[in-house]
Amino acid sequence: MRVLIAGGGIGGLTAALALDHFGHEVFVFEQSSVLDEVGAGIQLSPNGMQVLNQLGVSARILKDAFRPKALEMRMGRSGRRLFDIPLRKSAINRWGADYLHVHRADLIQAFYDALVARRPEAVSLGRKVVSYQKDETGVRATLDTGETVEGELLVGADGIHSVVRTQMLGIEAPRYTGMTAWRAMSAVSDLTEIPPPTATVWTGSRRHAVTYLLRGGSLANFVGVVERKAKHLESWTAEGSREDALADFKGWHSSVTGIIEHAPVLHRWALFDRDELPRWSDGRAVLMGDACHPMLPFLAQGAVMAIEDAYVLAREVSSAADLPDALKAYEACRKPRTSKVQAGARENASLFHRSNPITQLSTYGPMWMAGRMMKGFIHSRNDWLYGHDVTLG
Repeated sequence: MRVLIAGGGIGGLTAALALDHFGHEVFVFEQSSVLDEVGAGIQLSPNGMQVLNQLGVSARILKDAFRPKALEMRMGRSGRRLFDIPLRKSAINRWGADYLHVHRADLIQAFYDALVARRPEAVSLGRKVVSYQKDETGVRATLDTGETVEGELLVGADGIHSVVRTQMLGIEAPRYTGMTAWRAMSAVSDLTEIPPPTATVWTGSRRHAVTYLLRGGSLANFVGVVERKAKHLESWTAEGSREDALADFKGWHSSVTGIIEHAPVLHRWALFDRDELPRWSDGRAVLMGDACHPMLPFLAQGAVMAIEDAYVLAREVSSAADLPDALKAYEACRKPRTSKVQAGARENASLFHRSNPITQLSTYGPMWMAGRMMKGFIHSRNDWLYGHDVTLG
């Protein structure tokens, strides 16, 4: 088929690679005019790496990635370790693939290079899909340039503010979660205290932070979430002040505050939750990734769920004779899993934000004990997530 893809982010480019892998002709339309450093760190768990292995891009990603030594949780102020679960060899031995940290820009570039090496005209930058029309035989996408392009399938991979979803299902009504997120990066060479070489969650009263290393350990990445009544823009590019970020994490461990102090720019955005969509497709148009199941960031699975979507979508439309039936099969396969991940992320939001010593002791005490005596048990709690391989379906 000739497939049009709205959005050239992680989901859209993975969809293009997967559809090309199954023999389709792909055309990606990305509103940004350049591939740049927008974004921050991405955690690629083994369930996502299985797809990237299958698509032949893992070796390129590994060149710029960082392999975390372990998964760990620490107290935000004291830095006391609650648990430390080995990850480097364990991820491959238990779940069959690497667990990596990668800069979003490096991941996008790896996907782009792989795609244009196969199909040089596949990606159009500075061109945004603004609407679509479909019938029984094809779909037409209108771009913001006024052009109309034709294909047999339109994939809406245009993110949390998807115009494809809005046309398909109307204007959404997201709910503010009462939480604001920060993100920042700093060169490790600028830091007095380097964060641990792990995927580290730092817990605290009504807030938490996550730190990890990127680009072979040369960059330190920070994400912080704070409970707050006042909401901000839901935009990854909106900036906040260093003073506000330092105030939100006042008295916290220097591994956290050091990144805030030295980051060239700090971004801040409000976290919203959304109801499950009634459907993901409309004739020959279909949604994927954040366009149909945006994730709160508390399981680090937003990018990986889009990667999984891409492969399943490509497989289903390649194996069924009837396209609308294939799109329904894709949704039936993916919706239960993505809904479970969304629910797990919501649960972690409260787990990380215990607000008084009693609830902290009752929650983190058993976790500390399990981390010392039952490391395999903690790994087993992630088997459903990290051990899932959509390429075997």
